Amino acid sequence: MFWYYLDLSWRSFKRTPLVSALMVIAIAIGIGITMTTLSVYHMMSADPIPSKSDKLFAVQLQTMDEGEGWFTKDDIPYQLTYQDAQKLMTDAQGNKQAAMVRTGFAVHLGNESQSPKLMDARATGRDFFSMFNAQFVYGGPWQQSDEDNAVQKVVIERSLSEDLFGDSNPVGQTVYLDKFLFEVVGVVEPVTDNIKYYDLNNGAFKRPERVFYPFSLVKELEIPTWGNSNGWKRELVKTYAERLESEIVWIQYWVQLDTEQAKSDYQQYLQNYIKEQQKIGRFARKEPKAVVRDVNEWMQYNEVVSEDNKILVLLSFMFLAVCLANILGLLLAKFMRRAPEVGVRRALGASKTQVFMQHLVEVALLGVFGGVLGILLAQLSLWGVRESYSYYSNLATMDLLMLLSAPLIAITACIIAGLFPAWQVCRTNPAYYLKTQ
Repeated sequence: MFWYYLDLSWRSFKRTPLVSALMVIAIAIGIGITMTTLSVYHMMSADPIPSKSDKLFAVQLQTMDEGEGWFTKDDIPYQLTYQDAQKLMTDAQGNKQAAMVRTGFAVHLGNESQSPKLMDARATGRDFFSMFNAQFVYGGPWQQSDEDNAVQKVVIERSLSEDLFGDSNPVGQTVYLDKFLFEVVGVVEPVTDNIKYYDLNNGAFKRPERVFYPFSLVKELEIPTWGNSNGWKRELVKTYAERLESEIVWIQYWVQLDTEQAKSDYQQYLQNYIKEQQKIGRFARKEPKAVVRDVNEWMQYNEVVSEDNKILVLLSFMFLAVCLANILGLLLAKFMRRAPEVGVRRALGASKTQVFMQHLVEVALLGVFGGVLGILLAQLSLWGVRESYSYYSNLATMDLLMLLSAPLIAITACIIAGLFPAWQVCRTNPAYYLKTQ
């Protein structure tokens, strides 16, 4: 029976091509706009590392004195001081841990054949790569001894390796970061595609750094930060050494805790650390906090998906509702025009249910056509977003879920819009139209 209804629907489209085309275009425009905003929202809010998001935790310490904390949302800094980060790294109480900070250099080979390229870099611990599932093309991270002794080793992203060394394996080659000569020990794929969730302070959707080097070199080479710094205390900070000993917060810190017990033990360790620091006059609050948040909690805490994005999705669905209202009117006019034909069918034995289902199949087919065309319009819109905003290049895309959702939303929307017209036409009184004939 379904195939018979499908055949009747196709014949109906051919009898009223203009009206049918108008309805398909209306639903396609609604779906195109809705899927554009929904796809961006979906990519923004997606779990960036689902295999480990519940094991990786951002660490926060409430270092400020009582009544301070004007630069934070809940009196807890987003970042750590250098002295705290260094002590946590030394104690190494997590399964893995990485202190990190965004910096930058002019990258070059020290010859005239290639111009220096100014680019972001990240000072971090060697555990960073295994914690965040970095995929190495050549080599691997530096050794722990290199980190302990502040040896000038570097891991570079594949695209930078190709720019500097072509397709060859650069491991063992040297590269200049400003005036400092570094040995390349590894080449890595981009650490993340969509959201730079490990450093939301400096832009959640910016491209990941292409240069990584040991965190210990920050102190050794006195490398300035390219990220955010905040201070709450009046301190005389004239030298780099004084900055390292200050209460300025500028270091991100992540720890991997593989079990609930490990998480509980680490939280207790942080509380014990705070008590130790209170003995020397730091953490001067009655009940200073230490907080660890997993990846998804960290993204929510930092409001990666803003209210504006949610409002845009809501507005797009409202626009889709307007399109459906227009379709409802067209469907009602089209179906009621068919009332004499339906009256004859009813007189010949067709039930109300059969007539109702026939018209629902027709509106569902309308949704299929509108959904497919809507996907094309959405792809065009997403291309425009990518061209207009480079930092959305990996976000303004439709994954398989969104591709499957588009026709499903279109079919569901059309069926909802077609319920009332289909119900009206199935209530046709056969006797009335038989008399008129």
